[in-house]
This record gives sequence, C-alpha cells and structure tokens, in this order.
Amino acid sequence: MTRETLLDRVISLLQKAEFILSEKCDIRPRSFDLGARRGKTFLLIKVLSNIEGLGEETSLEMRRLAVLFSGSPIIIGEHTNDHPLESGAVYLRYGIPCINIETLHDFFVEEVPPLVYAAPGGLYVEIDGDTLKAIREVKGISLGDMSKQLGVSRRTISKYESGMNATIEIALRLEEILDSPIARPINILITLDKARQEQNQPNDLRKANPLERDALSALMNIGFEVYHTTRAPFNALSRDDYNKMLTGVSDYTEVMLKKAKFMSSLASVAGTYSLFIVDGMRHPKQIGNTLLIMREDLKDINDTEDLFTIFGEKMDPDKSNN
Repeated sequence: MTRETLLDRVISLLQKAEFILSEKCDIRPRSFDLGARRGKTFLLIKVLSNIEGLGEETSLEMRRLAVLFSGSPIIIGEHTNDHPLESGAVYLRYGIPCINIETLHDFFVEEVPPLVYAAPGGLYVEIDGDTLKAIREVKGISLGDMSKQLGVSRRTISKYESGMNATIEIALRLEEILDSPIARPINILITLDKARQEQNQPNDLRKANPLERDALSALMNIGFEVYHTTRAPFNALSRDDYNKMLTGVSDYTEVMLKKAKFMSSLASVAGTYSLFIVDGMRHPKQIGNTLLIMREDLKDINDTEDLFTIFGEKMDPDKSNN
C-alpha cells in the first residue's frame, strides 16, 4: 500500500483507540506526520513504508521533540529493505521503536503488548529470569534436566535466569516445558531517560537563518529557553518554567499560514501554546489557536508573563480563523 494509505489507516486505528489527533502534517521537511494523545500518553508518529528510510537527523529531532513534549516517538511501517515487519515484533531505528499496523492495533486497541524484538541475527524474546527460575524450582526441574530438554548447557540456563534474552524458538520451548509464559512484554512507549533529557539543552541558533536568529534571540532575551528545530513544521519549541510554546518564524506567506494552522492543531493535542512571529504582516491576528505577532512588536514585551498575557487577551475562540 502507499504511504498515504498506510497513514490514513493509522489515523483510523488511533481514532478507534480513542486518541485525540492533530491534523496530518503535509509540510516539508517534516520529522513526524502527526501528534496523538490519549490521557497522559502523547505520541509523535511517523509513517514510512520502508523503515530504513528513517534518517539519523530526522530520528534525532523526533527523539528530541519527544523529550520536550514529554511523549514517545514511534514509527509505523510495512517492511525493511529485505522483509516485511513481523506482527507482534518491535524493530529499532536510531533508538525509535518501529512496528507494523497490526502490532499498533494489538497494543492500543486490544491492549496486547508485543513480546518479540528484532536484532542482528533474527527475532528475540526478553526472558523474565526471576519467573523462569521460580517456576522451574516449583516444578522441581533441575538445571541439568532443563539443559538436557533444551539441548543447551547448564550455564546457558543460568544466563536465561539472569536475564539473558533468547531466540523465539528457545522461548517457546521454555514455555512448553514450564507450561507457563516467561517472556517480558515490550513497552513501545519509550521514555527517554533523565540523562538524555539533561543533554537536551537549548540550541545556540547557529543553524538558524537571520530572521530566525533575530526573533528567537528576542524570545530568549525575555526569558524563554528556545530549542531550535530543522525538520519540524515549526522553527522552535520555546518554554519557561510553566509553559511550552510551538514557535514559528517566517515572512507572511501562504506557506506560513499553512504552518500556523497545523501548529494550532498540534498545540491543541500536545497541550501547548502556539506562536508565529511574522515579518511583513500589517495587523496581528490568530490562526485557530496560533497567535500571530509582528516581529517588531517583540521589543515591547518585557518577559514571558507579558507574552502569555497577550495570549489571554487575543485568543478569543469566537474570533479564531480556521
């Protein structure tokens, strides 16, 4: 199927699973296709027919944004270069879980997590070593007896009980011998650890163009931390101690209006503010939930509280333009 057809199927499935979704992002470049929220779970989703098409730069930005949004990045695909993605299996590309749509359905609709992950050499299962050892001892099966039944060494059985992963064939044979499940479910909702979050520092804006540098530096001067993006459908994610804000910077164009509309949709799902700093706009306005402000007006804003006061004054839902 085409990527667009797969994306539409993903959207339909997530709606069935009672997620709130942003609009599809059809702005290039794009590091993700849509945002989705259900309760406290927030997903940044990218759909690729071939998961090998995920590049390192795009994956880095997805992971970075996932930290900033307190969410999880996930890739939905159909195949690698060599073979289709197996149902119930998780593949990793640059640290991001990649699954097929059947696995997505099982996880979010049926609430059945995957048990298998792909690694060089094949598919593997994470053994719950404590459970394995406890059941073996209750059933009175010695290490020697089990090693004979599996055709492996006693040392290998000890390693499984210490948490060493196993091939699918070995895992199934262990479960058959013990008559009990011993595989750990895989949580595809990865949470990037604290160390990575601490490394996720604001950019120095060296990759920004002059207009971006001017506008984003002005936000930094009034107290925002600014995280510049290169492949997202907005130019930065800015935050103070209490709030996050999607931030766009551009001349006033049709493309800018399109970005502002998508940002409004994403901000509603992600629970953030949305601001577009515009050069060449005659009158400030809003696009949905995105506030448009003229670049020169930033000099009249003294701190982050002033800016959020403007949001409160300007963002009248009855006057929003969609």
